[in-house]
Amino acid sequence: MATSLPAGYRIEDGGDGELSAKANDAIYALLPITFALMLLLLMIQLQSIGRTLLVLATAPLGVIGAVVALVLTGAPFGFVALLGLIALAGMIMRNSIILVDQVTHNQAEGMDLPAAIVAATIGRSRPVVLTALAAVLAFIPLCFNIFWGPMAIVMIGGLIGATILTLVALPALYALAFDRTSGLPKEDHDNA
Repeated sequence: MATSLPAGYRIEDGGDGELSAKANDAIYALLPITFALMLLLLMIQLQSIGRTLLVLATAPLGVIGAVVALVLTGAPFGFVALLGLIALAGMIMRNSIILVDQVTHNQAEGMDLPAAIVAATIGRSRPVVLTALAAVLAFIPLCFNIFWGPMAIVMIGGLIGATILTLVALPALYALAFDRTSGLPKEDHDNA
């Protein structure tokens, strides 16, 4: 299209497209620094590279619910929806930290790993679900706002999907990552 313009004419981005691009560039410029700080804080909190990586692995679980919510509502994925997705990753990791920390605490009290995982998941599922539900209900009024609506929709869909997936996937991932006896034959497993 630009090649068919008469001499001396050109097409430039402006308006909302230009402002959105500037805002996205500002986010992307600071994202590596904030990711490094987040990684450092997770390492300090969890005191384990494996547990830190496990918590980080749960961050993308919200994308599934966020995409479904955006498709069902027809809301656009723009700047505010991107902000919602970034904030959603933090909320999901907070829920994961609660579970991982409880498993560690249970093991410190003498439980074996499978029992510690089950007890942590059962014991912490109510606080995880209630905090997610409180956030979901708080975002409902924002869904009808033209500017903040896509962010609220991303947060609602992402939190619902990620809460369910975290309570199912995180215990399984924890067992796969840290259960050293699962690959042993039955007689070796009994002796371990």
